[in-house]
Amino acid sequence: MPATKMPASPLPSEGDFSCAAVIVAGGASRRLNHVPKASLSDGTSTLLDCALEAVAAASPRVVVGPESLPLPTGVLRTREDPPFSGPAAAIHAGLECIAADCERSQTPLPGWCLILGVDTPRIAPAVQQLIAAARSAEQVAATLSPTGSEAPSDSEASEGFWGVSEGIYQPLVGIYRFEAIRSVFSTGTTDASVRSFLRRLNPAAVQMSAADTADVDTWEQAQALGYTTSLWSSY
Repeated sequence: MPATKMPASPLPSEGDFSCAAVIVAGGASRRLNHVPKASLSDGTSTLLDCALEAVAAASPRVVVGPESLPLPTGVLRTREDPPFSGPAAAIHAGLECIAADCERSQTPLPGWCLILGVDTPRIAPAVQQLIAAARSAEQVAATLSPTGSEAPSDSEASEGFWGVSEGIYQPLVGIYRFEAIRSVFSTGTTDASVRSFLRRLNPAAVQMSAADTADVDTWEQAQALGYTTSLWSSY
């Protein structure tokens, strides 16, 4: 899959580009002795705060996690079924929550959807790279010949983008066309591999800084990033 280096760009408020966001925040945190990742703080912000801020301009935003998670007004919440059945099930739940919210509010489905784990506190620049990639794809699609005489490149044929840092693909750092990702995550997601679903979308890779995509899976990583204080002890 081709790798592209995209410049940072803010999420536009005009035009036809629309983007929602799903934040996966309900994992069991086994390597953190089951301390909720979302609760870890650097004294100013929790990991959940960082994730929500990174996708602040997306709408709607949905956090997939337990009822006990404190969320700002306007942020949706849902839960994978059954709980702790993995991030693929969480993504499915988040996408369906967005679709239901759009139906209730009688608004169109978003064109794109950001997928983000809750454990990457410095992810904001990488999110802007993903948005820039999606905007570029929209511009290319708008200029393609309506007769189909121009063959799309690999990135144009893809249905989204995911991050890659130092050769490692980041399945929970991505942006995808909403209807496409909703379709592939529609069934069979319980305890399934996220990558197995995302590969069906032929995502193009966006090269990212290892510092931006650094995540918190262990206490050592939490200490290195400065997120060592848990603001609540359990879900």
